[in-house]
Amino acid sequence: MSYTVTIVGGGLGGLTAALALRQRGLRATVLEQAAQLGEVGAGIQTAPNASRVLLGLGLRRELEAIRTEPLDQVRRRWQDGSVIGLTPLGEFCKREYNAPYWHYHRADLHKVLLDACLDPEGAGPVVQVHTGAKVVEIDQSDPARPVAVTAAGERHESDVLIGADGIRSGVRDALGMPDTLLFSGEMAYRVLIPGDKIAADPATRWLVDRFQSTIWYGPDRHLVHYMIRGGEYLNVVAIVPSSPECERDWTAPATVDELVDAYPGWDDRVASMLEKAEGEISAWAMYHRRRDPVWVDGRAALLGDACHAMLPYQAQGASQAMEDAAVLAEELGAVTAADVPAALARYVARRAKHAGMVQDAAWNNMSFYHLPDGPEQRERDEKLKRFGGESDVSYEWLWRGTPLNDPDQETFSYQFHG
Repeated sequence: MSYTVTIVGGGLGGLTAALALRQRGLRATVLEQAAQLGEVGAGIQTAPNASRVLLGLGLRRELEAIRTEPLDQVRRRWQDGSVIGLTPLGEFCKREYNAPYWHYHRADLHKVLLDACLDPEGAGPVVQVHTGAKVVEIDQSDPARPVAVTAAGERHESDVLIGADGIRSGVRDALGMPDTLLFSGEMAYRVLIPGDKIAADPATRWLVDRFQSTIWYGPDRHLVHYMIRGGEYLNVVAIVPSSPECERDWTAPATVDELVDAYPGWDDRVASMLEKAEGEISAWAMYHRRRDPVWVDGRAALLGDACHAMLPYQAQGASQAMEDAAVLAEELGAVTAADVPAALARYVARRAKHAGMVQDAAWNNMSFYHLPDGPEQRERDEKLKRFGGESDVSYEWLWRGTPLNDPDQETFSYQFHG
């Protein structure tokens, strides 16, 4: 009989882990504190390294139905919108890395993973999912059977416990692991703008002519935007110096005027784009974790933001959690319950340094993105013209290959090559 794994957290990382474990024949239970499973309304990028993991889980058809493919990554200058540099994505990524660079609505990607976890026809034991299950305690009185205790008093005992419960991880706190959170001094507005409003205005129609992932660089702030759901929405992430309120509360409501006013003196097209925002707008404080190789306590381990939360300046937060999930499943799927501690140690050995390098690169990109106009900025822009990555890691290193030992992950026959 296969042994059991409890995963605390039903986000993208937790569900990827649950599905990967299921396909290895393990019995996974997901505990999610929210009353309903889902994701906030925002976009997400999966570079080839994460796409390769998802495709390796057999999700190609489902992903193709929800993805939007950007053809280029474009870097623009804040004052006049002039193009600093351009990196091909689209067919180039599939040809060079044998995996795509795709954009999604987070809720769509989350649903694909959840449906695969619950599909009765899928390989392995169906994942058990419990909502409204906030974990408040980890009972390790029996070292071989860690127990997740919920606020309602329910006890979920298993052979392995995984904390995939985000940057403010309750599992991490319950295990008494060190507080590694750091505040960046910045906040991000996240908003979806209806694509039909973008297409109807001559000032912004260019955004739908060719789907691109765009980064605008300016002093003390930057702006990222790309289309999702085939142009139904323009996803915008606008990062600026944080307000005291946002730092204190982690999130704060915002207005369209605040969003537009956060980019004074920028190219007129920026205001034309941002003023079309509607619905709920919120600002989110940008916290991250310093590098920390301690992810395991006995038979309990951390995954994703719980152990290596990173700033979004590499667009790799969810992607690195997915890599964690795949490696964790590979290690746990190869051992019996008796050998779980050794498998968790190997998981950390294979992932902590790699994820830490991405953490550091994202942190370094904060100042790299936000240089004031001057000699350093001009030097940066020259680098971006011959772009192969940012800060300390290259796209070649980040996107090529797989974190897995499984050779089938490298040759899953996506058939991008002719």
